[in-house]
Amino acid sequence: MALDVLTVAALYQGPDINKIRLIAQTTKKSTIPRKALTPAKTKLTTIETKRIMSVLDETIHKVELVSLLSHAASESKTSEGMLGPDITKAVREHEDLCQTFLGRLSYLQEEERKLQEAEEFEDEAWFRERLFAMDVQKSQLPPLMQEIKESTKNIVRLLLSNPQVASLLQAQTLGRSKEAQCFIDSLVELRGFLFEKLLTSPMEARDKIQFIQDITRRNRRHQEIIDTLENELAACVRNRNAEKKYKVETEIENWIQKYDSEMSEKQDEYEELDLIHKEEQLQLEELKKRYDVLVEEFSQIQAEREILAKKRLEDEQEMVRMVRAATLIQALWKGYLVRSMLKSKKKKRGKGKGEKEKGKGKGKGKK
Repeated sequence: MALDVLTVAALYQGPDINKIRLIAQTTKKSTIPRKALTPAKTKLTTIETKRIMSVLDETIHKVELVSLLSHAASESKTSEGMLGPDITKAVREHEDLCQTFLGRLSYLQEEERKLQEAEEFEDEAWFRERLFAMDVQKSQLPPLMQEIKESTKNIVRLLLSNPQVASLLQAQTLGRSKEAQCFIDSLVELRGFLFEKLLTSPMEARDKIQFIQDITRRNRRHQEIIDTLENELAACVRNRNAEKKYKVETEIENWIQKYDSEMSEKQDEYEELDLIHKEEQLQLEELKKRYDVLVEEFSQIQAEREILAKKRLEDEQEMVRMVRAATLIQALWKGYLVRSMLKSKKKKRGKGKGEKEKGKGKGKGKK
């Protein structure tokens, strides 16, 4: 049965074929004691149970082999020496069949999508012709699917007849797809459930059912208590929230009133300060005007002072020039007077010397 499911999915995981898997829900860790749920026996004793487990183990083994055919087909050059010529040839033929099947399936899906988009032309002749062609293509899929199943069974038969090759192929676990590994894990988990089920005797099954019912009733009572406590907690939270809300609203209202009163006082104070500011502004403008007048007067006075200072400086400089000129004139005059006095003294000396010489001459003549 498992081989029929994995005939194509083992080699190629198409979009629709991936949906075929065993969904196993992981169970949560239970607080139930292991002694109450664990079977007393640890090994299978009857032939029927052993056959059931052997069939399931053989199925898991075959699924593990089939799920690795995709990797073997993609690595045909390296796997030929490992699988041998016969198995390699069978894998290649199986690959061709799968490619053909998936190609036709993809073509049919694309054609179906196009026809769905063109449903408004369903009365047209070309629409009916394409629909008929699709039906013909679909009718060819079951025989091709049967060929793929037979090819898969043939490959599995060849692998089982050669355990060494099967073990070498089974060691290539990295080549298995995630979907196939998930399916195998689900089968292994199913084996565990089935093994535990087969180990459980009717008495143990009845005790287990009774124990589970007791646990269920206890859990139900606990759940009722939990629901009651949760309802009480929710009511307390609602009351507290309604009280945290009333208090908050009251506090907000008080803050709003306080804010309004303070803002009213601030507004009155602002208006008074604004009036004072306007009066001071008018006074400032008057003072500015007065200041401008004083600045203009000061500028005129400063200009007059500068003119007077400049005139005073010019007068002082003129006085200095006059003093220097007078001093120079006096010096020249004194020099002139001195030279004149010297000249007059020289003349007097010259006259006295001439008279003496004349008197000496007269005295010599008298002798």
